[in-house]
Amino acid sequence: MYPLIFSLFLTRLDPERAHHLAFTVIRALPAFGVGRVVHRFTRPRTDLGVQTLGLRFQSPFGVAAGFDKDGEAVLGLGQLGFGHVEVGTITAVPQPGNPKPRLFRLIPDRAVVNRMGFNNAGARAARVRLAHVRSAAGRPVLGINIGKSRVTAVEDATADYLVSAALLAPLADYLVVNVSSPNTPGLRGLQGLDQLAPLLRAVKTEAGATPLLVKIAPDLADDEVTRISELVVELGLDGIIATNTTIARAGLKTDAATVEAAGAGGLSGAPLQARSLAVLRVIRAAVPRELCVISVGGVETANDVAERLAAGATLVQGYTGFLYRGPLWARQINRGLDRILAAEL
Repeated sequence: MYPLIFSLFLTRLDPERAHHLAFTVIRALPAFGVGRVVHRFTRPRTDLGVQTLGLRFQSPFGVAAGFDKDGEAVLGLGQLGFGHVEVGTITAVPQPGNPKPRLFRLIPDRAVVNRMGFNNAGARAARVRLAHVRSAAGRPVLGINIGKSRVTAVEDATADYLVSAALLAPLADYLVVNVSSPNTPGLRGLQGLDQLAPLLRAVKTEAGATPLLVKIAPDLADDEVTRISELVVELGLDGIIATNTTIARAGLKTDAATVEAAGAGGLSGAPLQARSLAVLRVIRAAVPRELCVISVGGVETANDVAERLAAGATLVQGYTGFLYRGPLWARQINRGLDRILAAEL
């Protein structure tokens, strides 16, 4: 049913408009107990639980940052079957993001280009909203992803991140430092070790007992990924999320004119699959087994998730697949993992 709705209706809507329509429905799920009924249908049937970061994840599959930027639909997403929801990216200063249009479908590639630009209401507003989420019964694991405010100069980035960390770390089950979005000028430069090390050290101190992870780009060379992985271990961080969107456009099926019209921004979806998996393997070869590695990028099916877990991912996230698979996506993943697990026993 959803593929028909997508092809006949949703593809005729502006992608950001379509996202907001779906988001409104998901946000409303907890009302009147509807979401609890839905969750009986979407949750794993067998024990897919993962223990990491000092937390219990009901399913290894969760929602990547970018889908719920302000933490407005955490409970509804959990009721759709996601084991964790990473909200954000949230910045210290509220910001509207980049001018519209800023979200584009590449349908032949099952991909999306976005240049949203961290549109969000800011860390202080998120703190009020997420305090209610934190106390809700039956909620999924809550990750909070923080980034640099656009108005903040790169040389002042650490102080900017510390504002968000101070406000949000007490509410997060885990906190993520995003230094890898291509849509905030200068942000990816923070992945250089001379800037990344003091930034992560400072945020780790501010985060206190909250597990801290860093999210990296797929466009780093393998040796850069290894050096960042070694830095994460050296600083005593709790994990790495790999990867963010890519600025590459090679090998796409979509016609060149459509790709050019979409313009600059981060590419996500199926074309990222091979590189994201390769980065996962580089990281896992460089870090201890117990370090949490969350794999994201080009994940769409239960087999994709199982492949990432077999390659050493502790948890797996998705986002773009939601657009192409629809509201029962997490259920499809959970049921598929149920079958894969049963076949291995």
